[in-house]
Amino acid sequence: MKYHINKGIGRTVEFKGLKAQYLFVFAGGLLTVLILVMIMYMAGIHTYLCLSIGIGAASIIIWKTFALNAKYGEHGLMKLGARRVHPRYIICRKPVHRYLKRNLTTKKQIL
Repeated sequence: MKYHINKGIGRTVEFKGLKAQYLFVFAGGLLTVLILVMIMYMAGIHTYLCLSIGIGAASIIIWKTFALNAKYGEHGLMKLGARRVHPRYIICRKPVHRYLKRNLTTKKQIL
């Protein structure tokens, strides 16, 4: 018997060019649009209006997801989230000589 070796061990999941977390954004967005169209149809909104809103929203989600994937890459959403949390600058309110002066208490603790 001949066994095939999985060459994709340790690599990220990819489908039609979408990588990693963008697959979840893509699938979640399309599922949300489907549920929205079903709710609108059951509410009694005209069928063609429901379909046009659904097709428009789905095409925007597809376009935006592929654009984000192309722009930021595999780990882009995590990098954007980290950039939001990271401070833009560090505020230093102590005088400079306080940083340069040796602290005698720490010196005694070391010895």
